[in-house]
This record gives sequence, C-alpha cells and structure tokens, in this order.
Amino acid sequence: MKKTSTIVMALALIMAMTQCKKNESMVDSDNTGETVTIMLKVGNDDGSRVIVNPALGTVNFEEGDKIYVGSGGKYVGVLTHDGDHHFVGNITNPTEGQPLHFYFLGNVTPNETLDTGTTETCSVVISNQTEHLPVISYAPSNENYSSSAYTYTAHLLNKCALVKFNVTTPSNSPICITGMKNKVTVDFTQNTVTPSMDGDGDIVLCAGNEESFERWVILLPQAALEEGEEGTVHSKYGDYLGIRPAIPAITNNGYHVEGIDLTVNTKNYPEGATNGLFTINANGDQVYFSKGNLQYNGNENPQCWKFADNQWDVYGSSQQYYYGDLFCWGTSGYNHGAISYHPMSREHINENFYAYGDRQNNLFDQTGQADWGYNAISNGGNQENSGWRTPTIEEWGYLLNTRSTVSGIRWVQGRVDGRAGTILLPDNWDPTIYELNDANGGDFESNSILFDDWRDVFEPNGVIFLPPAGRWYWEQYFQQDGAHWRLLFQTGGYYWSSSVFDSDMDKVYILSFSSGSLHPEGSYRYNNSSVRLVKDHNP
Repeated sequence: MKKTSTIVMALALIMAMTQCKKNESMVDSDNTGETVTIMLKVGNDDGSRVIVNPALGTVNFEEGDKIYVGSGGKYVGVLTHDGDHHFVGNITNPTEGQPLHFYFLGNVTPNETLDTGTTETCSVVISNQTEHLPVISYAPSNENYSSSAYTYTAHLLNKCALVKFNVTTPSNSPICITGMKNKVTVDFTQNTVTPSMDGDGDIVLCAGNEESFERWVILLPQAALEEGEEGTVHSKYGDYLGIRPAIPAITNNGYHVEGIDLTVNTKNYPEGATNGLFTINANGDQVYFSKGNLQYNGNENPQCWKFADNQWDVYGSSQQYYYGDLFCWGTSGYNHGAISYHPMSREHINENFYAYGDRQNNLFDQTGQADWGYNAISNGGNQENSGWRTPTIEEWGYLLNTRSTVSGIRWVQGRVDGRAGTILLPDNWDPTIYELNDANGGDFESNSILFDDWRDVFEPNGVIFLPPAGRWYWEQYFQQDGAHWRLLFQTGGYYWSSSVFDSDMDKVYILSFSSGSLHPEGSYRYNNSSVRLVKDHNP
C-alpha cells in the first residue's frame, strides 16, 4: 500500500491514488421496505483506530465512530462502527436513482437534533481539540442507490487540514487560538460541507509547558491570516497571552508538517496578584487573589500599603500602632464617614467603625473608600481605586463550598515549610502534579508541603495560602470600680469580608478557621483581623 503525506482515513485495504481522499469503501444494503440496513466495510486489519499519525497523516476508525448519511436532500440515518471493520446502521427512504452521501464529522455531536427524512442541515463546532482531532470528511457513493443493488463504493475526501504548532508557554492549561474557522455546516440539500466561524473562532489545543513542544490540530479551509494582536492566542483561563502568528491559507487535505510557532508567555494578571483564577458566584465570575495579606506602614510619608512579600508573612501579635496587618473593619485610611478610620485604630466602640457612618453599609457601598482595596498599594499597581477589594461573604462561601474545579478540590489545610494554614486551589488545579489529602476538609496536619515544592509547583500554578495570623479583640471585665476593657490576642485565622452581618449589624461577616475548622461567622467591627484582597478577572 502506497503511503501518502496527507490526512487520510483508511476505509479499504488497497489505495491506488495518492491524492487527498479516503480509501475506497464498500456499502452493502439489505432492502427491507422503507428502512434499509447498510454495512460500510472498512479495511483496517485490526479494526483499531489511531489518533492522527503525524508521520503519515492517517486516521483509522474505532468502535463507536459515526458516519451520517444523506439522500434526496435529507438526512436519512447514521452508521456506527461496530469494532469489527464495519459501519452498520439503518437509513430511511433513500432516494432511488441518486447517490448516497456519507459525512464523517469528527465524532462531534451535531448542534441540532437530526430527524430522518426531515433534517436538511446540521452543524458541528470543532473548537475543543484537547482530547482528539476531529477530522471532517465527505463522499458521495460512486453508484446511484438502487433497491436491487447491494454494494456501493465511495472515496471519502478530507474537508480539513492537519497542522502542527510548536507551543512555548509556562501555562499548564490548554492553549486557545482565536480568529479561526471552527464550524462545519452540512447541507444535505446541496450535499456541501461549509466551514465558518463560531463565536471568536476558538481552536483549543492541549496544555502547554515551559518548553517548546508539538501539537497537531485540525483546521478548516480558510484564507491566510495576518499576524494577530496580543491575546489572539492565550491559555484557557486567560492568565497568559500571546500573539497569533501569520497563518498560511488552509486548504482541503493540507498537511503542514513544518510547524507554526506559538509563544504564549505574557502574564495577563494584575500586578501584585497570583496567577490563579477562582470562581466566586454562579454567574462564573472569577477573581485573582493578592500575593499576600495586606500590610500597612504608617512610618512612611505618605502612608504605605503593600502586599506581604510571601503568602505566609504576618505581623500578628508583633504589630505596632504605626504598622501591622490586623485591622479593625473599614479602617482604610479614607475619611469615608466613620469616626475611626485610621488603619491602626484600636477602640472598643462598634459605632466608630460604621462604613460611611451607617451600621447598615457594606464596605463596597457608596464611594467604596471604606474598603482597604481603594488605596494605592505599592506593589499592587500603586493606583488608587484600581479594582482591589475585599471579598463579600457570599463570595467567600461560594469559593470554598460551591464552585466547580477541574480537580474537585477547592481547599485543603496543611503546612507549608512547617507553617500552618488554609490552602485554596484555583479552578484549573491539576491534581496529577501533586497529591493532596483530605480535599475540602482535614486539618493542619493533613498535608505537609516542602518549601521547594511550594516554590516550584504550588505558587507557579496560582495556589493561595492563608496564614492564621490571629486577631486582637476587646474583652470587657469587671472590678470593684466598675467595667473595664482590655485588648487580648487570639490565635487562628480571621479574614474580613466586606459584608455586614445580617442579624446583628454591630457585627460583620468574617471567614474564621483553625485546624480542622473553616466557616463564616460574625465578628465585632472593633476586632483587628486579616485582610486578603481580590481583583476581578475581566477576560
């Protein structure tokens, strides 16, 4: 059998032509009234299928593959590979004296419901190519259909091209190319296969890594494309961007073996953020987390806000009046209407910490200045009102208890280089790169992560570490001369939300955790607790 360097779907034992086509196939029919059972014989010796062989450009069939059949301008049935060299199925009311038409649509389910004898068009979108390559091919039978004939032959011609890309990216998520024709419409009335663009024209390749590597994709015929703009190639979750290079004209049965280089390494996340994305509500909105807890240094002029250099860095009980990372609620430093708004305020009067002067207000109400994220943060872009904000309690809850992730893991507890804390996994966390125990539960002893693993595996993949920095709280006590207040320190993790507590507006919601426990609760505004800011992802 002569080999070719084209995409070919082998349907027979002998191939006599080297042009773009499938090998000659045989269709046997057993006419029993209106419904006809036909068998498409394939010539693979072992009946197996190989994903497109880049060296030869060939694809074989496997059990379950489907070929759609048209006749007389209508869809008339589907044939399914039986795993033993045959496609078998029923067709209804084929038209006497006209060819049968065979369509292989890459095993992608059509967007429309197909009704035999009625459906005139259908379409498939071949965007997702992370698991298999959706080859598209078509052929009419060489002979017209006849109720007295049993055998038919056809050459299935490819309506697509096989193209190699060389991808360089630090991302571990699939890579997306935009601006491509990625939709195929079958018109049974005209017996045509027409490519077009669906949405942004996405073609999604397999995941990347830090080294250049080959990825083969199926592309549909289209004119040559000029070089794109930034973002016309990107990682699936948008954390890395690149520029789509110029792409040559794609023709039927093209076989581009030289490779087209894709570089997807421009960071697309805010300054001061980690590169992980976290879904925060049922709408699918996502946020980035800051790379560390918020810190304040009042010794500098003007006052200086920054994110901790490391995710586990805390001042905790060692903070002073002029610097620290534990704050009373709404102490952003802006005079937003609260009596006490200095970042290091310490008073035991709830009323002094009302956002905008009203106990019903959340941090995000009115001007937004009660939220610490309104500040220019020196290593977070250093721009006032740049979008950093404190999560709402609903967002904390959705992120920790509801969101869907690739791994099924939303959070774990453990130790990083001996430091205890709660670990938040991004939406696209790949569980195969590091085994974690007690998903969405456990305690500080559940996972022990070495520093090198955190540096090389977890942080590059956008994982968040929340250290239990503790909190300062006021306690009332009584002596002979009356009631007094004292400031005490409590261990554990306490992270502010931006939301007022429903049942007692002297309190606001806080995320509280200790070893083996993580839950929202109400906290008096005058307690000093941690702040971890987020910024909305706007793809």
